[in-house]
Amino acid sequence: MCSEEVLGEEQEIVEEVDLAKDFKESGVGEILDELDTSLTGLEPVKTRIRETAALLIVDKARRKLGLVNEPLTLHMSFSGNPGTGKTTLALKMADLLHKLGFVRKGHLVSVTRDDLVGQYIGHTAPKTKEVLKKAMGGVLFIDEAYYLYRPENERDYGQEAIEILLQVMENNRDDLVVILAGYKDKMAKFFESNPGFRSRIAHHIEFPDYTSDELLEIAQKTLKEQHYKLTPQAIVALSDYIRLRRDQAHFANARSIRNALDRARLRHANRIFNESIGLLNADQLSTIDDVDILSSRVFKGGIDNF
Repeated sequence: MCSEEVLGEEQEIVEEVDLAKDFKESGVGEILDELDTSLTGLEPVKTRIRETAALLIVDKARRKLGLVNEPLTLHMSFSGNPGTGKTTLALKMADLLHKLGFVRKGHLVSVTRDDLVGQYIGHTAPKTKEVLKKAMGGVLFIDEAYYLYRPENERDYGQEAIEILLQVMENNRDDLVVILAGYKDKMAKFFESNPGFRSRIAHHIEFPDYTSDELLEIAQKTLKEQHYKLTPQAIVALSDYIRLRRDQAHFANARSIRNALDRARLRHANRIFNESIGLLNADQLSTIDDVDILSSRVFKGGIDNF
């Protein structure tokens, strides 16, 4: 599929372009504003997304001017620890690419190794091709992509999936964007072992861990969306929880904090149920206190969630 088909009908060549007008009409500004308001922190990531948006807008403007353009290589790598917003950003990127006409549908297909690699001869190719068929016109997000390659197992079928992916990434750049995601160190080793992927990935974006203050802000935003609130004492307790939990094993940034909030809500519900006498109001059913957080095993040296 050629670029002109993806962008719509063949465009009339113009002599001048208005980038500010193109930006406003594209709706991309709304996506970027939503990133700023809905996602806490991640400033380096947001900067890269804005830069990518600028590249796409300028590329589209160049087409209007009749300038010869090679199709952009938009395949990406998202590296970082769990719970740092990689999947969320992939969804936003799919929407952004769609609004600018670089993909036809703008949907996201999220998969792991198990969705692509079969367990016996002749099983992998159909699985991989079926996933690619679903993803065409949008974005294919492969989480923990390094598990596709297992050199220690000579009978592993991951290499077959890799070869199919590489071919499609090269030949269908105008109709599919692939995002590979995973831990930073493992992704680096994966690219060293797979130069084909390295040569096809144009944009490498690193997702930093959240700071303790950012995690507390995420927790309060999450509770507000759920119509819960924290007492001042609970805020102090949650701050202590975050400080202790982030130094433990299996910490997954925002994901771990959301799990902790689920447990706090569970303790709150049990406390209210067991202690209440008579009628309760909305405030009582929506206010988490420090005892609901301090009961966590983290304060006793254990791990509260995974």
